[in-house]
Amino acid sequence: MTLSAVLFLVFVVATLGITFWASRQTKTAADYYAGGRSFTGFQNGLAIGGDYMSAASFLGIAGIIALSGYDGFLYSIGFLVAWLVALLLVAELMRNSGKFTMADVLAFRMSPRPVRTAAGVSTIVVSIFYLLAQMVGAGALVGLLLGVTDPAQKNLVIVGVGVLMIIYVVVGGMKGTTWVQIVKAVLLMGGAALVTLLVLGKFGFNLSALLGDAAAQSGKGEAFLKPGQKYGTEAQGLAGKLDLISLGLALVLGTAGLPHILIRFYTVPTAKDARKSVLWGIGIIGTFYLLTLVLGFGAAAVVGTKAITAGDKAGNTAAPMLAQRIGEDIFGPVGGTILLALIGAVAFATILAVVAGLTLASSSSFAHDLYAHVFRRGTATERQEVVVARVSAFVIGAASIGLGILAQGQNVAFLVALAFAVAASGNLPAILYSLFWKRFNTAGAVSAIYGGLVSALILVIFSPVVSGSATALFKDANFAWFPLSNPGLISIPLGFFFGWLGTVLSKEYNAEKYAEIEVRSLTGVGAEQATKH
Repeated sequence: MTLSAVLFLVFVVATLGITFWASRQTKTAADYYAGGRSFTGFQNGLAIGGDYMSAASFLGIAGIIALSGYDGFLYSIGFLVAWLVALLLVAELMRNSGKFTMADVLAFRMSPRPVRTAAGVSTIVVSIFYLLAQMVGAGALVGLLLGVTDPAQKNLVIVGVGVLMIIYVVVGGMKGTTWVQIVKAVLLMGGAALVTLLVLGKFGFNLSALLGDAAAQSGKGEAFLKPGQKYGTEAQGLAGKLDLISLGLALVLGTAGLPHILIRFYTVPTAKDARKSVLWGIGIIGTFYLLTLVLGFGAAAVVGTKAITAGDKAGNTAAPMLAQRIGEDIFGPVGGTILLALIGAVAFATILAVVAGLTLASSSSFAHDLYAHVFRRGTATERQEVVVARVSAFVIGAASIGLGILAQGQNVAFLVALAFAVAASGNLPAILYSLFWKRFNTAGAVSAIYGGLVSALILVIFSPVVSGSATALFKDANFAWFPLSNPGLISIPLGFFFGWLGTVLSKEYNAEKYAEIEVRSLTGVGAEQATKH
């Protein structure tokens, strides 16, 4: 317990030092929002990995695999494949077309105020969903590491994480946040690789032996290694199979619409660096998700599903429990304590880095899109924008702290999948239509964002996630009429449909602006001036 706290404090002190150093380098809006566009493709690739490999990846996916076997690994596949969509359709074009936020791309060829309003609202909603998951992960993790079982003490930990993330964003901006994410990515990859090697070593580097023991310890036998433990069970029937398809759609299409990932493409100097950063990101993220396979099945084999659910019903503590048990088996009790402390500190670092990125994305969107271009109609100075971004970071941080306390007990990977569904339903249709459809216009963009966003939120509210199930947010209530846990199967097509419908019902059309953004997005010519017109 003491060692965990010491390691975590070392990380906090080091990253706060980085943050205050970065604050001295942050003089302009470009420094605050985009880190002065000074990061190389490799550095940004590490930061993308640090931003993307969240507490949901490390804690949630390992937990779902440990409890659900094959079905849990589908999260890893979905998160990884999603990067191909981001690489092929979004990364380079976004870097060339925009300046600081997602709305810069949409507003270039359309009426800026309604589009920026819609994009700003969507960015904040998606970011808060994602922040929610990180906060829940923080509460679960500290309960295991420090032996805290009292809900009030867990709530204090969530408040502490929230305060730290606000400091990172307010003081360091994008430059400080990026360096925190780079440090965290290196630590996370190192920690996950170490535990993976120890688990494989215990089983003689024989995956078959590992999977066999995992199946035996799960209490489900061979069925643990086959589809149907979480989705498509006999009790779920057709709804379970559709839920699996819905989850896959949300994961694969959601990444390219995540605001905190999209703004990472603006931190590099050229489109070539944007492509490089995504390729590095894919390599780092791909390796990590292969490690989650061993971590999840390793937790099932070494710790056992009963012990995992006793510690945390949603399985969020499977990876730290595995670290402790494998350390004890190989190095004795002291080794188990050290390894648990190391993995716990890494997981905390993960949470802090990701929440900082999310808070930066949402506060930047509020300041740059809503305040500067909607409320002030483009008359705000850069200094005023940055001040508003810092103030809004406080507000968004406070909201995420409150919601994180409310959502304790949910599996964090599942919560993130909901954020992906909202991003894929509202943001992605507008981005793709804007980049590739000549006829697309303001009404279409606003309809796509609000239509996808609202339909996803309504379906989530009336789904088993919120009420009517044992794991629901409100366990004693039942107002669920939508049978699927993830809304993506319905809300993503609706987002594209509303975008099409809004476009064809409006007569607005600007061929000249589309031609300009097409050249800009494909070649990068005039990228820096994309939002000055």
